[in-house]
Amino acid sequence: MKRTADLPDRPPPVVGFKDRYLGGFVDEYHTHDRSQLSLFLGGTVTISTLGRSFILGPGQGMWIPANTLHQAICRTDLIFQVIYVDPKLPEAEDLPCKMFDASSLMRGLVDEIIAMRYEFSMDERMTSIARLLVGEIRRAPPIADRLLFPSDPRLLRVCEAIAAQPGDCHDIDHWAREAGMARRTFTRLFQQEMGMGFAAWRRRVRVVEAASRIAAGQSISEVAFELGYENASSFSTMFHRTFGVSPRMVRSGTLTPSL
Repeated sequence: MKRTADLPDRPPPVVGFKDRYLGGFVDEYHTHDRSQLSLFLGGTVTISTLGRSFILGPGQGMWIPANTLHQAICRTDLIFQVIYVDPKLPEAEDLPCKMFDASSLMRGLVDEIIAMRYEFSMDERMTSIARLLVGEIRRAPPIADRLLFPSDPRLLRVCEAIAAQPGDCHDIDHWAREAGMARRTFTRLFQQEMGMGFAAWRRRVRVVEAASRIAAGQSISEVAFELGYENASSFSTMFHRTFGVSPRMVRSGTLTPSL
């Protein structure tokens, strides 16, 4: 496990590494004096800033501006790349926190920076790479609203419990009681905060979790069963409806699913 403390005292304006965290690891709330780009290659993680939480899976990225308080909870074993960007880099100024799908160009630029390790100067080539990378991040359409967590602490408690156990099959009445609300109040507040119903949000959590597990090599039928589906057929239908691709295409590595 690498840390920013492992970086040289005077790193280049863009520097990064590839790392792996074990499922269950919690990187408690902290800040960096640099902006942070994280690209996720395998596994799922919940990243929380003050007032917002996001679930990210393979093929997705997260940009966190410098000095932003944030926390990461690894819901499964996690493989990722991280690039730290000097906030004084003109192209990175005023770039807001956001979650997005990583383009092939973005992944290639990150690979190039990591391959240089920490021993390079910002010559014309590396300056162009850094600027192009930040430009790709800026252009990437945000998808944060698709898997946001609620801000209401009662709803947040419920959503965190479901994210920790995506296959849980308790019905909405159970979760309304857990939140200390009447069912009607629970459903109305959930729709108001999330822009979608409780059942739709839980389906999204399940398919994101499923994509991560399938990409990691778990069988489709096993994933379907563990996530509460009666059979692989109904699971595959929901997966295709959400991602536009079949689970088999993800398992074979043909495609990275994108919400």
